[in-house]
Amino acid sequence: MTKFLNLRVLFRACLLIPLIVATMMTYSQAFEKDVIKTDNDDLVITFIGHGTLMFEYNNQIIHVDPTMHEADYSGLPEADLILITHEHGDHFDKDAIEKILKDETMIIMTRKCSERMEDQQKARVMNNGDEYEWNGLKIKAVPAYNIVHKRPDNNPYHPKGDGNGYILTIGGKHIYVAGDTENTPEMKSLENIDIAFLPMNLPYTMTPEMVADAARALRPEILYPYHFGDTDTQQLIGLLQDEEDIEVRVRKME
Repeated sequence: MTKFLNLRVLFRACLLIPLIVATMMTYSQAFEKDVIKTDNDDLVITFIGHGTLMFEYNNQIIHVDPTMHEADYSGLPEADLILITHEHGDHFDKDAIEKILKDETMIIMTRKCSERMEDQQKARVMNNGDEYEWNGLKIKAVPAYNIVHKRPDNNPYHPKGDGNGYILTIGGKHIYVAGDTENTPEMKSLENIDIAFLPMNLPYTMTPEMVADAARALRPEILYPYHFGDTDTQQLIGLLQDEEDIEVRVRKME
Protein backbone atom coordinates (compact mmCIF):
# COMPACT_ATOMS: atom_id res chain seq x y z
CA MET A 1 0.00 0.00 0.00
CA THR A 2 2.81 2.41 0.93
CA LYS A 3 4.62 1.61 -2.29
CA PHE A 4 1.44 2.34 -4.27
CA LEU A 5 0.99 5.72 -2.55
CA ASN A 6 4.60 6.67 -3.23
CA LEU A 7 4.17 5.87 -6.92
CA ARG A 8 0.98 7.93 -7.06
CA VAL A 9 2.74 10.92 -5.44
CA LEU A 10 5.62 10.57 -7.89
CA PHE A 11 3.20 10.42 -10.83
CA ARG A 12 1.42 13.59 -9.71
CA ALA A 13 4.75 15.36 -9.23
CA CYS A 14 5.75 14.46 -12.79
CA LEU A 15 2.52 15.96 -14.08
CA LEU A 16 3.35 19.24 -12.36
CA ILE A 17 6.85 19.57 -13.82
CA PRO A 18 5.79 21.09 -17.20
CA LEU A 19 3.60 23.64 -15.39
CA ILE A 20 6.42 24.57 -13.01
CA VAL A 21 8.90 24.93 -15.89
CA ALA A 22 6.47 27.07 -17.91
CA THR A 23 5.84 29.30 -14.92
CA MET A 24 9.57 29.71 -14.27
CA MET A 25 10.13 30.63 -17.93
CA THR A 26 7.37 33.22 -17.86
CA TYR A 27 8.54 34.87 -14.67
CA SER A 28 12.21 34.72 -15.69
CA GLN A 29 11.46 37.16 -18.51
CA ALA A 30 11.69 40.29 -16.41
CA PHE A 31 12.00 43.24 -18.77
CA GLU A 32 12.36 46.93 -18.01
CA LYS A 33 9.32 49.06 -18.79
CA ASP A 34 8.64 52.79 -19.12
CA VAL A 35 5.23 54.42 -19.07
CA ILE A 36 4.77 57.47 -21.32
CA LYS A 37 1.80 59.80 -20.91
CA THR A 38 0.04 60.59 -24.20
CA ASP A 39 -2.98 62.68 -25.16
CA ASN A 40 -5.12 59.60 -24.59
CA ASP A 41 -4.09 56.29 -22.98
CA ASP A 42 -0.69 55.57 -21.43
CA LEU A 43 1.95 54.10 -23.73
CA VAL A 44 3.89 51.27 -22.08
CA ILE A 45 7.29 50.53 -23.62
CA THR A 46 8.88 47.14 -22.86
CA PHE A 47 12.62 46.94 -23.52
CA ILE A 48 13.12 43.34 -24.57
CA GLY A 49 16.72 43.64 -25.75
CA HIS A 50 19.06 44.66 -28.57
CA GLY A 51 16.74 46.00 -31.32
CA THR A 52 13.60 44.37 -29.94
CA LEU A 53 10.75 46.31 -28.32
CA MET A 54 7.11 45.97 -27.38
CA PHE A 55 4.57 48.80 -27.14
CA GLU A 56 1.20 48.59 -25.38
CA TYR A 57 -1.39 51.25 -26.08
CA ASN A 58 -5.17 51.34 -25.93
CA ASN A 59 -5.33 47.54 -25.43
CA GLN A 60 -3.20 47.01 -28.53
CA ILE A 61 0.12 45.15 -28.60
CA ILE A 62 2.83 46.26 -31.03
CA HIS A 63 5.98 44.15 -31.38
CA VAL A 64 9.09 45.56 -33.06
CA ASP A 65 11.69 43.16 -34.49
CA PRO A 66 10.71 40.16 -32.32
CA THR A 67 13.42 37.50 -32.08
CA MET A 68 13.69 34.31 -30.05
CA HIS A 69 17.28 35.27 -29.26
CA GLU A 70 15.97 38.05 -27.02
CA ALA A 71 12.88 36.40 -25.48
CA ASP A 72 10.68 33.32 -25.35
CA TYR A 73 7.80 34.65 -27.40
CA SER A 74 5.51 31.81 -26.38
CA GLY A 75 5.27 33.65 -23.06
CA LEU A 76 4.62 37.14 -24.46
CA PRO A 77 1.34 38.76 -25.55
CA GLU A 78 0.05 38.07 -29.05
CA ALA A 79 0.52 40.89 -31.51
CA ASP A 80 -2.01 43.23 -33.02
CA LEU A 81 0.79 44.82 -35.06
CA ILE A 82 4.33 43.65 -35.86
CA LEU A 83 6.97 45.94 -37.36
CA ILE A 84 10.11 44.47 -38.96
CA THR A 85 12.91 46.88 -39.86
CA HIS A 86 15.01 44.61 -42.09
CA GLU A 87 15.93 41.05 -42.94
CA HIS A 88 18.97 40.38 -40.70
CA GLY A 89 18.51 37.53 -38.24
CA ASP A 90 18.70 39.68 -35.12
CA HIS A 91 15.65 41.62 -36.37
CA PHE A 92 13.66 39.19 -38.53
CA ASP A 93 12.82 35.84 -36.91
CA LYS A 94 9.94 33.85 -38.41
CA ASP A 95 9.76 31.54 -35.37
CA ALA A 96 9.18 34.48 -33.04
CA ILE A 97 6.60 35.96 -35.41
CA GLU A 98 4.66 32.67 -35.56
CA LYS A 99 4.37 32.52 -31.77
CA ILE A 100 2.64 35.91 -31.49
CA LEU A 101 0.44 35.77 -34.59
CA LYS A 102 -3.35 36.02 -34.44
CA ASP A 103 -5.63 35.73 -37.45
CA GLU A 104 -6.02 39.51 -37.51
CA THR A 105 -2.38 40.44 -36.81
CA MET A 106 -0.99 43.06 -39.19
CA ILE A 107 2.68 42.57 -40.13
CA ILE A 108 4.55 45.49 -41.69
CA MET A 109 7.97 44.75 -43.14
CA THR A 110 10.40 45.45 -45.94
CA ARG A 111 10.22 43.80 -49.33
CA LYS A 112 13.27 41.61 -48.62
CA CYS A 113 11.59 40.30 -45.48
CA SER A 114 8.32 39.59 -47.27
CA GLU A 115 10.18 37.54 -49.89
CA ARG A 116 11.28 35.20 -47.09
CA MET A 117 7.76 34.68 -45.73
CA GLU A 118 6.07 31.42 -46.73
CA ASP A 119 2.69 33.17 -46.62
CA GLN A 120 3.41 36.53 -48.22
CA GLN A 121 -0.23 37.58 -47.85
CA LYS A 122 0.39 38.03 -44.12
CA ALA A 123 2.86 40.85 -44.82
CA ARG A 124 2.24 44.44 -45.84
CA VAL A 125 5.35 45.86 -47.51
CA MET A 126 6.34 49.44 -46.73
CA ASN A 127 9.10 50.99 -48.79
CA ASN A 128 11.20 53.97 -47.72
CA GLY A 129 8.94 57.01 -47.51
CA ASP A 130 5.64 55.10 -47.46
CA GLU A 131 2.92 56.11 -45.02
CA TYR A 132 0.11 53.96 -43.67
CA GLU A 133 -2.64 54.28 -41.07
CA TRP A 134 -3.55 51.29 -38.93
CA ASN A 135 -6.30 51.38 -36.28
CA GLY A 136 -5.90 55.13 -35.92
CA LEU A 137 -2.09 54.97 -35.61
CA LYS A 138 0.00 56.63 -38.29
CA ILE A 139 3.11 54.82 -39.52
CA LYS A 140 5.84 56.23 -41.73
CA ALA A 141 8.80 54.28 -43.14
CA VAL A 142 12.13 56.14 -42.96
CA PRO A 143 15.24 55.01 -44.88
CA ALA A 144 17.73 53.08 -42.71
CA TYR A 145 21.18 52.56 -44.19
CA ASN A 146 24.95 52.97 -43.83
CA ILE A 147 27.01 55.72 -45.39
CA VAL A 148 30.38 55.25 -43.69
CA HIS A 149 30.56 51.73 -42.30
CA LYS A 150 31.08 49.03 -44.89
CA ARG A 151 32.03 45.38 -45.25
CA PRO A 152 35.52 44.33 -46.45
CA ASP A 153 34.14 44.16 -50.01
CA ASN A 154 33.19 47.89 -49.69
CA ASN A 155 29.46 47.22 -49.63
CA PRO A 156 27.56 48.88 -46.78
CA TYR A 157 26.32 46.68 -43.95
CA HIS A 158 22.85 48.05 -44.63
CA PRO A 159 22.39 49.24 -48.24
CA LYS A 160 20.08 52.15 -48.94
CA GLY A 161 16.57 51.02 -49.83
CA ASP A 162 16.69 47.68 -47.99
CA GLY A 163 15.78 48.70 -44.43
CA ASN A 164 13.20 50.86 -42.70
CA GLY A 165 13.01 52.86 -39.57
CA TYR A 166 9.46 53.62 -38.48
CA ILE A 167 7.78 56.70 -37.06
CA LEU A 168 4.66 55.80 -35.08
CA THR A 169 2.20 58.50 -34.12
CA ILE A 170 0.54 57.26 -30.95
CA GLY A 171 -1.67 59.46 -28.79
CA GLY A 172 -0.12 62.60 -30.23
CA LYS A 173 3.44 61.32 -29.61
CA HIS A 174 5.82 60.80 -32.52
CA ILE A 175 8.00 57.76 -31.80
CA TYR A 176 10.94 57.04 -34.08
CA VAL A 177 12.45 53.53 -34.09
CA ALA A 178 15.39 54.00 -36.40
CA GLY A 179 16.36 50.40 -37.23
CA ASP A 180 19.95 49.70 -38.30
CA THR A 181 21.20 52.95 -39.73
CA GLU A 182 23.65 55.81 -39.50
CA ASN A 183 22.85 59.51 -39.06
CA THR A 184 21.57 59.92 -42.60
CA PRO A 185 20.30 63.15 -44.17
CA GLU A 186 16.77 61.69 -44.16
CA MET A 187 16.99 61.04 -40.42
CA LYS A 188 18.37 64.49 -39.62
CA SER A 189 15.59 66.17 -41.59
CA LEU A 190 12.84 64.65 -39.43
CA GLU A 191 10.80 67.04 -37.30
CA ASN A 192 8.60 66.85 -34.21
CA ILE A 193 10.09 63.61 -32.89
CA ASP A 194 9.15 63.12 -29.23
CA ILE A 195 10.86 59.79 -28.55
CA ALA A 196 13.78 58.35 -30.55
CA PHE A 197 15.38 54.92 -30.48
CA LEU A 198 18.78 55.27 -32.14
CA PRO A 199 21.21 52.34 -32.70
CA MET A 200 24.77 52.65 -31.46
CA ASN A 201 27.23 49.86 -32.20
CA LEU A 202 30.14 49.36 -34.53
CA PRO A 203 30.70 48.47 -37.23
CA TYR A 204 27.02 48.06 -38.08
CA THR A 205 25.34 51.32 -37.08
CA MET A 206 26.50 54.51 -35.30
CA THR A 207 29.23 55.68 -33.00
CA PRO A 208 28.24 57.71 -29.92
CA GLU A 209 29.34 60.81 -31.84
CA MET A 210 26.99 59.96 -34.71
CA VAL A 211 24.09 59.37 -32.33
CA ALA A 212 24.78 62.68 -30.61
CA ASP A 213 24.86 64.41 -34.01
CA ALA A 214 21.51 62.85 -34.94
CA ALA A 215 20.01 63.76 -31.55
CA ARG A 216 21.00 67.41 -31.94
CA ALA A 217 19.18 67.46 -35.28
CA LEU A 218 16.10 65.53 -34.15
CA ARG A 219 15.90 67.06 -30.66
CA PRO A 220 13.67 64.35 -29.16
CA GLU A 221 12.36 64.87 -25.66
CA ILE A 222 13.55 61.35 -24.82
CA LEU A 223 16.44 59.54 -26.50
CA TYR A 224 16.88 55.82 -26.01
CA PRO A 225 20.14 54.41 -27.36
CA TYR A 226 19.48 50.83 -28.37
CA HIS A 227 21.19 47.96 -30.20
CA PHE A 228 24.37 49.18 -28.48
CA GLY A 229 26.22 45.94 -27.68
CA ASP A 230 29.44 46.70 -25.81
CA THR A 231 29.41 50.42 -26.63
CA ASP A 232 29.89 52.62 -23.56
CA THR A 233 26.60 54.49 -23.23
CA GLN A 234 28.25 56.96 -20.85
CA GLN A 235 30.06 58.42 -23.86
CA LEU A 236 26.73 59.43 -25.35
CA ILE A 237 25.52 60.87 -22.07
CA GLY A 238 28.69 62.95 -21.89
CA LEU A 239 28.34 64.21 -25.45
CA LEU A 240 24.77 65.38 -24.79
CA GLN A 241 25.17 66.62 -21.23
CA ASP A 242 24.69 70.26 -22.28
CA GLU A 243 21.53 69.52 -24.29
CA GLU A 244 19.09 70.14 -21.45
CA ASP A 245 15.98 69.52 -23.57
CA ILE A 246 17.10 65.99 -24.54
CA GLU A 247 16.75 63.33 -21.86
CA VAL A 248 18.99 60.31 -22.51
CA ARG A 249 17.51 57.16 -21.01
CA VAL A 250 19.66 54.03 -21.00
CA ARG A 251 17.85 50.70 -20.70
CA LYS A 252 18.96 47.08 -21.13
CA MET A 253 19.20 47.10 -24.90
CA GLU A 254 22.65 45.61 -25.55
